[in-house]
Amino acid sequence: MKQQLDPTHIMQTATAFWASKVLLTAVELELFTILGEESMTAQQLGKALQLHPRGTFDFFDALVALKFLERDGDGEKGKYKNTPETGVFLNKTSSAYIGGLPEMLNSRLFGFWNNLGTALKTGQPQNEVKQHGKSMFEELYANESSLGEFLSAMSGFQGQNFIQLAEKFDFPKYKTVSDIGGALALLTRTIGDRHKHLSFNSFDLPPVAPHAQRHIDAADMSDRITVVPGDFFKDNFPKADVITMGNILHDWNLENKKLLIKKAYDALPEGGAFIAIENLIDDARRENSFGLLMSLNMLIEFGDAFDYTGADFREWCSEAGFKRFEFINLAGPTSAAIAYK
Repeated sequence: MKQQLDPTHIMQTATAFWASKVLLTAVELELFTILGEESMTAQQLGKALQLHPRGTFDFFDALVALKFLERDGDGEKGKYKNTPETGVFLNKTSSAYIGGLPEMLNSRLFGFWNNLGTALKTGQPQNEVKQHGKSMFEELYANESSLGEFLSAMSGFQGQNFIQLAEKFDFPKYKTVSDIGGALALLTRTIGDRHKHLSFNSFDLPPVAPHAQRHIDAADMSDRITVVPGDFFKDNFPKADVITMGNILHDWNLENKKLLIKKAYDALPEGGAFIAIENLIDDARRENSFGLLMSLNMLIEFGDAFDYTGADFREWCSEAGFKRFEFINLAGPTSAAIAYK
């Protein structure tokens, strides 16, 4: 009997941007924050969000169908409320808020991905560089507001990964950690909260320093976390027993990846550990779709930057002199790739 072919998967993927834009727009409108722990009718919520009545039921009910809202009752009397997840992760009043990344996806990347075909044909980035001639980082770091949005986005994106790293890696055997590209010092604050014996350096470009320091001071950890301004291509890494990089290596081409790995090796003592937290692509390149899509995102952002496999990491680190390797699964598609000196 001839197999009956089904186009459902094709159509679901082809229209996936519809669902994405609904969620991103809800974050943009601060819908989940406005709801908080309350329940509202469509009329009440639409008024709070200043929406035209034509789209309210479709918009809110789409969020219900997508499992981002819950609804008690039907029709005009039905009341919408956050799911347990959106109430925690997409409510700005929550300490676990991760909406910074959806905010950046909506304001920057959603439009840039429309030029994926051009990126594939040219190998060139499709972001701000096309408009201003400046790289993404030059553009972001020149603007205080956009820099703050970017740093918040990256921090929220990595939060759960850093928690799991703190729980799964053998930090008790070490004393010092240098986080390279430390952004808002979330990694050092997260690990430091769980391992009181450790002291840290959070290393990033000078414009980042005041942003990081505010978060460190708020966490009352300024006695254990030192903000070190610098350029990781020009300056030596602060020496430590453990060197960490959260989504740093994938931002660069192969030459720069190898340079950063060598600098990590030079900053470590014998027995020290280099940890790269990334969306590692599986070695067969068949399963981690998020890692592969992230690599395409690096094409759009930087052109020659790319994500990589565990086998790639092992090869490059071996060239630098590292002798032993370990991989730890973190949240979702993310892993910690670890090289020991």
